[in-house]
Amino acid sequence: MTFDPVFLANLTLVMTAFAGAFLVVLWISLVVWTYRDIRARARDPLVQTLAALLVAVLNLPGVLVYLILRPPRTLEEEYQRTLEEEALLQALEDLPLCPGCERRVKEEWQICPNCHTKLKKTCHNCSRLMELPWNICPYCGTPAPGMRLEATSLDDALKGIKVTEEPEGSGN
Repeated sequence: MTFDPVFLANLTLVMTAFAGAFLVVLWISLVVWTYRDIRARARDPLVQTLAALLVAVLNLPGVLVYLILRPPRTLEEEYQRTLEEEALLQALEDLPLCPGCERRVKEEWQICPNCHTKLKKTCHNCSRLMELPWNICPYCGTPAPGMRLEATSLDDALKGIKVTEEPEGSGN
């Protein structure tokens, strides 16, 4: 096999052209990737343009500088994080407060464990918890004891009361 300098020169020219084309495509793709990435991370058009120019001018060192300086989270991740924080704050705000010491109490507690303030009362019929101002149980419809019943006749009101009669001749 003979050594052909023309073939070697043509091969070198083709390989250099491929390497140059590869570097140009790599450079353009890094600029495009940087622009897309910064658009997902920042709203400011000036910052977006400067990041793309940094990579366009400095190429690979520009990408390294951009990776060091870019915001750690995307705008979508920041939005999701904000929603999670708001949901946690809303859950905390939804917890009831003790009227005595204003500490957070749970919905099913009858008495505040800190100041011993009565928080709820129990229905005498179904034993479910009722709010203190409620005069009637919303679960079974039983009125709280001692409450005045509207539209009740005297016979209905006296129906549950046991009457003991005094023996005759007791002197009253």
